[in-house]
Amino acid sequence: MEVFLTIGSSLHLKSISILVSYMVIGSCLHVYECAIALPKNVRVPAVLVFGDSIVDPGNNDFINTISKANFPPYGRDFEGGVATGRYSNGKIPSDLIAEAAGIKELVPAYLDPSLQINDLLTGVSFASGAAGYDPISATLANALSLEDQLRHFKEYISKLKAAVGENTTSAIISQSLYFVFAGSNDITNTFLLPIRRLQYNTSVYTSMLVNWATEFVQELYALGARRIGVTNLPPLGCLPSQRTLNGGLLRDCSAEENENAVIYNNKLCPELKSLKQKLPGSRIVHLDVYTPLLNLIMNPSRYGFEVSNRGCCGSGKIEVIALCSRFDIRTCTDASKFVFWDSFHPTETAYRYLVNYLLQRSLTEFY
Repeated sequence: MEVFLTIGSSLHLKSISILVSYMVIGSCLHVYECAIALPKNVRVPAVLVFGDSIVDPGNNDFINTISKANFPPYGRDFEGGVATGRYSNGKIPSDLIAEAAGIKELVPAYLDPSLQINDLLTGVSFASGAAGYDPISATLANALSLEDQLRHFKEYISKLKAAVGENTTSAIISQSLYFVFAGSNDITNTFLLPIRRLQYNTSVYTSMLVNWATEFVQELYALGARRIGVTNLPPLGCLPSQRTLNGGLLRDCSAEENENAVIYNNKLCPELKSLKQKLPGSRIVHLDVYTPLLNLIMNPSRYGFEVSNRGCCGSGKIEVIALCSRFDIRTCTDASKFVFWDSFHPTETAYRYLVNYLLQRSLTEFY
């Protein structure tokens, strides 16, 4: 993979060579032993990411919101043990995707004031913890809505044009990989509010979410994006927090929340396929996170995990963001044995399995 960038009047060549071939990989007991295969002779200049806390590397650090993860024990297993604002013990999916593509080790937050031009050229994340397709989701936590994230993306394009010119910017925007991770907060939080629950039933609300999702993809396309991956919803009822809140005394998976996720997922997939047909030159990819995460939750030992019904932080049953305290002596010593880091977000080890699963099955659809 080679990336050619023109800066000013000189030609700056950044060449990244990756010798890869397609391969078939069987199931892996330990997710860190798995490798993915990238297509040969493909240019991927950058990874650009939108969505919620799953792929927020620290944008919320720079806004006035209650949803932050820039304090210990978050980042405990990150490079240097630094809490960067990532909602996990280590790397998050956006980092692992960029790493797998051979672009860079970490995808930084767009709002980080220390960003350099090379950071912009190779990709950033616009995601914000607590955001969703429903505009109310971000409003509740004063997070960056998807509309805000699009506005920042437009600023990003302007910065690229100023640095490398119109033609190179167009090439970067059209050839980059885009990922959208959103929707979980809409179902687990916003839909439960009277303002939504009294207005809409599950069928209508999930249809609204799908409509917002497809509108967002079309906005990205209008701005030049072509290779766009959109995740469906995970088994929300099996998240530790939702087990505690809605799973009864035994903390079973919440059947209702899982059903809501499935209803949404069944609507999203055909709409994305239809959109791909309507938008010339687009590579819109449906990314299934429901299946692999449910696999980990239901059969943790098969994938090298020991605990899947609670998180590592604290009791693991309800702790998330501010409730996840560095002083809680119940926090586990080895997060790699847990599917979840806190009561809502997976560990880096679980994320590695999920990213491997997604890329092995869907990477070729981007090209």
